[in-house]
Amino acid sequence: MTDFTDDYEEEDRFASAGLRLTVDLAALTDNWRDMARRSGKARTAAVVKADAYGTGMEDAGEALYLAGARDFFVATVDEGVTLRLYAPDARIFVLAGIWPGTERRFFENDLVPVISSEEQLAFWMAVLADYGDYPCALHVDTGFNRLGLDMNEAIALADDVSRPASFAPVLVMSHLACGDDPSSAMNRQQLESFRKVSAAYEGIDSSLSASAGIFLGNDYHFDLTRPGIALYGGAAVNGMANPMRPVVTAEARVIQVRDAKAGQGVGYGRALELTRDSRLAIVSAGYADGYLRSQSGGGVPLRQVAPEGGHGFIAGRRVPIAGRVTMDMTIFDITDLPENAVSAGDYVELFGKNISVDDVARAAGTIGYEVLTSMGLRHERRYLSEDDG
Repeated sequence: MTDFTDDYEEEDRFASAGLRLTVDLAALTDNWRDMARRSGKARTAAVVKADAYGTGMEDAGEALYLAGARDFFVATVDEGVTLRLYAPDARIFVLAGIWPGTERRFFENDLVPVISSEEQLAFWMAVLADYGDYPCALHVDTGFNRLGLDMNEAIALADDVSRPASFAPVLVMSHLACGDDPSSAMNRQQLESFRKVSAAYEGIDSSLSASAGIFLGNDYHFDLTRPGIALYGGAAVNGMANPMRPVVTAEARVIQVRDAKAGQGVGYGRALELTRDSRLAIVSAGYADGYLRSQSGGGVPLRQVAPEGGHGFIAGRRVPIAGRVTMDMTIFDITDLPENAVSAGDYVELFGKNISVDDVARAAGTIGYEVLTSMGLRHERRYLSEDDG
């Protein structure tokens, strides 16, 4: 049997992939520098959880490290272990905290657990008794009601003279619930609460703001900001023009172009009935690839609320989704394009420079975060750097 493995190089896989993602690392690092500038005197971390929002932990993490990021936030210890290989002397905070059986991986990889509950705090104190001094971060709830130590208990802990001398947090943090809505009174309420926490831990770094909070201004920046979605080109603030550069372009190959007659139905459930003779492009991406079914052109309950479904971009034009997004395929109506503008083998942009990830999210009734992190395992990724222009 002939072995084609050596001949099937990375560029070949990308060129022939049914679904492919292009990640612009230069845009990613530009976005990080932009957020660093907006953070004023505060240092700027990089949030790279969920495989760097679907862009690839290894390449994205290394690019951000080389750009100057020295504080990173991941979700799990596994992500921290991976990132350590690409960010050798950075501080890596693990948002899920530490649990019995994981302590050795924290120590061996120099990871900082984020302590978010009384149970984790009790376990951490026991760990320190066995292992001695080791840094941690404290996550304090200031009104989100998700993760975090009770605010009053956290302040009392800061003043507790009986706490072990080995207990030495290097960061105290909280998270805004409504940072994407600058008019929300909740932002100011949480700010005032966090100021009390920060004052109790005088001399220890404080962090309140992720991407949206950075745009709220200097009062919210403290010592360290934690941008996430903005780094990857997503909109962080509702109702504001997105200033970030797009980072990810998703494309799907056209499998077939077909003609259909007025009066005929399209796809499952005959969700779309054609009102004119049409040309349809069937592409190789569907909800199994994270191209969400809820942005279907018809046949999903959301369309009763938001009548228009999603779009792709090909041959210089936006083209609407026709009927339902299915597991492996999506149909686009290309009738309004010149007759020979699209052929089998061409690629439709699902999102990128011409269709923003937030456009896709709005059509699907969700947020750009979900779109970026849901693009599945069947894509082929390619990375562009500053050297690629």
